[in-house]
Amino acid sequence: MTRPALSSILHGYCHTGAVLTVFGVSALTFMMLMYAGESRHSGFVLAFACGCGLASLYGFLSGAWAFGVVEAIWALVALRRFANRVANAS
Repeated sequence: MTRPALSSILHGYCHTGAVLTVFGVSALTFMMLMYAGESRHSGFVLAFACGCGLASLYGFLSGAWAFGVVEAIWALVALRRFANRVANAS
């Protein structure tokens, strides 16, 4: 049985790291764009909550659990804000 070369192991890690980085940048960009649109429509508040959830997932996947926890809390806060907006609109 042969062992894989170190370069092939590192290549796989770097590829996974790049994919995770692209996911994180995309999630944070989406979150900030939705935050900017919150005053336009309550749907942006719900989308912001989803963006926070994605950012939280990124935090946990990247090993930054504190970031993941904070973003999860922000997602819950945004969901509550969305619920309050919908209740006040009707």
